Amino acid sequence: MHATAIYPGTQAVGVSHDDFAGYYGANRDRVVRALSATIGDTDLAADAVDEAMARAYQRWSKVAGLDNPNGWVYRVALNWSTSVLRRRRRRSSPLEPPAGSFEHPAMAEPAVAAALAELDVRQRAVVVCRYLLGWSEAETAEALNTPVGTVKSRLHRANRILSARLSHLRSEEQQ
Repeated sequence: MHATAIYPGTQAVGVSHDDFAGYYGANRDRVVRALSATIGDTDLAADAVDEAMARAYQRWSKVAGLDNPNGWVYRVALNWSTSVLRRRRRRSSPLEPPAGSFEHPAMAEPAVAAALAELDVRQRAVVVCRYLLGWSEAETAEALNTPVGTVKSRLHRANRILSARLSHLRSEEQQ
């Protein structure tokens, strides 16, 4: 079965609905979890990934041919969610509490979530891609549209921060 209409007024030529449906079912939740760990907002991550998946569907003939379609979806979702967060910050008044706290349901250790929250979003994105998604430095660089050297330096800085903030966990493991 081939889809012809995606949104009113748009067409997709040669897009297999079944192929995309399989991809979506197999990958959506994983990308949502990764983005949630990056931005610290599960609801926004789900919305962003859904938006990115809709865009992937529109361009499925191109996206399906990429080495890492999840990287493309992750980057689009990260960019979209970053824009939403930026607009939220502009609208919030100084008397309002910060929008959303950094809590991630998949993190068993609250100290890990707190340490991740101390990283800037670009460092968190690299940490999530490398450790949570298990992507190589090259795959991470491609997904984030940044040079491999930048991925390495962000990861190095993030690991230093995380190591300092989580040193108490190493002490507990050694006992």
